[in-house]
Amino acid sequence: MLEKGLVQIYTGDGKGKTTAAFGLALRAAGQGHKVLIYQFLKPPDLDIGERFALQLGAVRIRVEALEEPWDMAGSVEDEAAVSVMRAAISDVLARIAETAEKRFYDVLILDEIVYCLARGLAKLEDLRSVIERRDPAVEIVMTGRGATPELMEMADLVTEMKSIKHPLEKGVQARRGIEF
Repeated sequence: MLEKGLVQIYTGDGKGKTTAAFGLALRAAGQGHKVLIYQFLKPPDLDIGERFALQLGAVRIRVEALEEPWDMAGSVEDEAAVSVMRAAISDVLARIAETAEKRFYDVLILDEIVYCLARGLAKLEDLRSVIERRDPAVEIVMTGRGATPELMEMADLVTEMKSIKHPLEKGVQARRGIEF
């Protein structure tokens, strides 16, 4: 098992942050590590290929998601939705801090938590608690656009995905199995 866990961030406006984190999860599980992926802003009923593949049971990776509905285009302007999401995220991060402290998992992936922090849905103090309370051998991977300097300072590795060219710019819609 890991002797020392690090903190990683995958951020930027380019494609591939979640995909990279899921790839790391597969690698870790393949080496015998216990992995938890917690998806923020991606409710259980959202059509996500990575999640479906893991639910087939071939790989032992646990995936959880917030139940609260969230519309990436409109919810950020809805004060009631923002308030509900802030409370839900704070509760989940408190539970994840306990999970990290007790080392129930070797690798914790917090998908879209960076975006949640950037949009004011998560508190830096809650993320700091997860990082500081974790067992020293727990690896934490956080994904999402808009990593703040304060969050990046807490990380050991920061990778920025930069969009150079994307098919959406030409009107090509997201494709099942490739983009989701």
